[in-house]
Amino acid sequence: MNTPDPLPPQLPDDQPTPSGVSGFFKSPTTPYPAGNEADKSWAIAMHASTLIGLLVPFGNLLAPFVIWLMKRPESPYLDEVGKEVVNYQISFIIYSLLCVVIAVITCGFGAILGIPLVLAWIIFIIIATIKTSNGEPYRYPATFRFIK
Repeated sequence: MNTPDPLPPQLPDDQPTPSGVSGFFKSPTTPYPAGNEADKSWAIAMHASTLIGLLVPFGNLLAPFVIWLMKRPESPYLDEVGKEVVNYQISFIIYSLLCVVIAVITCGFGAILGIPLVLAWIIFIIIATIKTSNGEPYRYPATFRFIK
């Protein structure tokens, strides 16, 4: 008697995503491919380089993008980390533009939204950098995944 093969185990990202806002802010848990110590150092640099955006306009996107373009052929791990960092920075820019639009519409009152946005941006970058330095994968929450 032939029994059918059992279904392979599914990762949490393979499950249907919850609808609504709570599903959007939940960080996906798909693991990254394995990387070595040099890859981990470059991944930390990708996360931390985004803070250049505090000094240079769009530096938060350009710095990790350049590192990702240089290092992605060398390692699938760096390719995944680079996609994650760049997607988060693109999402942050979109959120920032929305804050500007709201501020214009509300005659400046909506600019208050920029304060928690920037604080969350910095906190998520710090968390990502620390987790990466500990060898743990990190997926940014509230990120549009443009680059897959």
